[in-house]
Amino acid sequence: MIDVEVFGEGAVEGGPGRDELARLCCLAAASLGVADGHVAVEFVDTARITALNTEHRGKPEPTDVLSFPIDGAGEPAVPDGVPRELGDIVICAQHTSDISEAVLHGMLHLLGMDHEVDSGEMLALQRNLIAEARG
Repeated sequence: MIDVEVFGEGAVEGGPGRDELARLCCLAAASLGVADGHVAVEFVDTARITALNTEHRGKPEPTDVLSFPIDGAGEPAVPDGVPRELGDIVICAQHTSDISEAVLHGMLHLLGMDHEVDSGEMLALQRNLIAEARG
């Protein structure tokens, strides 16, 4: 089971609720064969996303979504039934046109995909997942 915690959700008026965010994370995980793990999704303001983007990517500008993997999708499950810590997804709603797509994008990064180095596989999967999510 993918356990999803959501922080700062009040920043997203009219956006997907906690259950929908969890469904999107589970959809992305299942697409890559990951059935267990914990992920945190946090909504932040422009100042916070800019600070994180500057610190972790060397880009002093706001962005829509950042992902911070911890254990990684390929790591074995932790003993005693404790789920592996997949990582954190940080989203700035003010710089995101589609929260659902940002969640899927961030989750795919946590699961090891990287559109900056692949041959289009991540973004193609993302498009398929968003279409599936919207039914």
